[in-house]
Amino acid sequence: MNDTSRDEFLTEAQDIIEVFARNLLAIDAAFKRGSSEPALLNEAFRAMHTLKGLASLFGAVGLTSLTHRLEDLLDEMRLGRLELSAEVLDVLFGAVDVCHQLLASEKGGGEDSEVSDGVQKILDSLATLQTGKAPGSELVDLVDPNILAVLTEYEEHRLKANIDSGLRLYRVRVQFDLMTIDKELEGLKDRARQLGEVITYLPTGEATDPEVLELDLILASGEEISVIVSLLGEEASVIEEIPTLATGGVPRESSPQSSSLLGGDEEAHGLRAPLSRESPASARSVESLRGEGLSSNSEPQVARRAVRVDIHKLDRLMNVVGELSILKGNLYTSAQLVRSEFDRQVGGELHRMHRILERRLQDLQNGILEMRMVPLGQMFDRLARGVRQISRDLGKEVRLVVTGAETEIDKLIVEELGDPLLHMLRNAIDHGIEDASSREAAQKNVAGTIALNAYQKGSHVMIEVEDDGRGVDEEKLIARAIERGIVDEESLHTLSKDEVYGLMFLPGLSTRDDVSEVSGRGVGMDVVKTNISRLGGVIDVQSEQGIGAKMTLTLPVTLAIFRALLVQVHDQVFAIALSSISEVVNLEGSTREVEGREVTTLRGITLPLCRLRSFFQLTDEPTSGKPFVVVAKVGEKRIGFVVDSIAGQQDIVKKTLGSALSSVRGFSGATELGNQRVGLVLDVAAIFEEVATWGEGLRMVVNHG
Repeated sequence: MNDTSRDEFLTEAQDIIEVFARNLLAIDAAFKRGSSEPALLNEAFRAMHTLKGLASLFGAVGLTSLTHRLEDLLDEMRLGRLELSAEVLDVLFGAVDVCHQLLASEKGGGEDSEVSDGVQKILDSLATLQTGKAPGSELVDLVDPNILAVLTEYEEHRLKANIDSGLRLYRVRVQFDLMTIDKELEGLKDRARQLGEVITYLPTGEATDPEVLELDLILASGEEISVIVSLLGEEASVIEEIPTLATGGVPRESSPQSSSLLGGDEEAHGLRAPLSRESPASARSVESLRGEGLSSNSEPQVARRAVRVDIHKLDRLMNVVGELSILKGNLYTSAQLVRSEFDRQVGGELHRMHRILERRLQDLQNGILEMRMVPLGQMFDRLARGVRQISRDLGKEVRLVVTGAETEIDKLIVEELGDPLLHMLRNAIDHGIEDASSREAAQKNVAGTIALNAYQKGSHVMIEVEDDGRGVDEEKLIARAIERGIVDEESLHTLSKDEVYGLMFLPGLSTRDDVSEVSGRGVGMDVVKTNISRLGGVIDVQSEQGIGAKMTLTLPVTLAIFRALLVQVHDQVFAIALSSISEVVNLEGSTREVEGREVTTLRGITLPLCRLRSFFQLTDEPTSGKPFVVVAKVGEKRIGFVVDSIAGQQDIVKKTLGSALSSVRGFSGATELGNQRVGLVLDVAAIFEEVATWGEGLRMVVNHG
């Protein structure tokens, strides 16, 4: 298989596994509520069936073997031969992880021994799960055999399960235009699901118009026929109850409204011969929609309208847009020159062309950014699986509540965000959520709750991880910091609450007395902070002892291209994301020092300052003229960057500094400014963490200790 085919296979397989995992989470949630979701089980079966075929087509032997066994297991479950249990769910969730490992091995060109061991472990677990025919009466004893003759095995199982539950069966006859059948059928099924379960839908073969398809739906419901009629009557030509032995062999009393919808005598005896599989061509097209109890082909049609694009191709396009933006700036400068010194009319025409180019570039830029955006829900699903596994490993009952999953963010940020967020959730479960006895003693619900919330705020995305556990133990955090020599007892009174919480992000610092497989080594939260800072984000911590804690991430929507304010310090130009700036003011009056930091007062509020000239050790020469203060915001906090002058605004494409300069503090990248000039992009969050959050003495320990 060539590289393009391999990439397409890996991407398609990844998507299918994510769909399967999402179904498992929904099945697990239903299981905990004590309910079953047969439609979700069927969807999970479909996903494994599709993945098996795809893996076989591309010669992925390990994945083919695993998905084949998983398909068999899910088939047994959806047919009622194997009961859903926590043990079964554990195996299925474990299989998701192994599927991901197999895909990673395929991408790397071969399967390693560790992955092979994981596959074998799952296969062994699958072999231990016993199956057996679910008890209950035979369908042939309950319903007309003519109906059974046209049902698949899965549909027979669902029919039997509904009859055993005491539900009634209804026939609903509808007609659809062949051109719109996908949309109209799905709409009808959605409305019918409000009443019960659609067992099947089959062509009658009796439509007189070749452009029209007539179907009979079998609906299982606990509602009276009058309710069925009131909801579906306008779309159906016939609505009647199908007699079963469970109802005494005859339909239960029908409402007068339903009688007017019924046909002649032959229609009062259930479904007729036209429902056999010997259907005309138009009817056979519906057979292809049904499959093994499957839904219509609306999803493939949607897929045909979607095109997968490599994110690196979008990066290259964005770089081109950035270079065009530089040319646009040069065009503006040239237009100004022509207008003032040569030909005013020609200069005006160049200005008009500049404005048109600016609008078109903005449209192009916005289009590329939209293509880069993905909903956070894709990542949240993976996090939910992690929460389930961690809580089971620790023996704690934890409920994850997710909101804002539709919030979109740059795909590259999502790829880097999964591990830090998972560690934050692990910390919340291990350190925050108490064990069952402690929660009962504190008069809390035995099941702990973690809320994962996301929303967009301006050009930033906010992600909150909040738990109802014990909160941050400030005293123990300070005690551990003193033990490690990070702070001394004399400077404790100078530490703010934010600085105390900041201690948890120091390497090797943990409040756990014991070390477990989950946490306790003091490794992780410092990496979390480093990774978030690298994405241009910042972490804010809030806590209340005995009530819980909340960590809030503030992240840029995208790292690709953004509007920047250009500032000059000495002979160096810096770029600051305009989305991070609240205002620019002149530095008026004198400044003062508070707890080792230079601050000024802006409209009655104390503002910490950072003089970029001294921060980057550019020169000791005094600033000529009155300096400016660029007030930048990081979450809910503010910091003022003192600069020599303001050089204007510009759309910039940020480029990485490379591995040799990756450790240089204060910068997140560089950008081309035109006229062969290069500007450094300030990492506002990192500078804020170093200057505003820490006191001078503590800062020196963190940086050099």
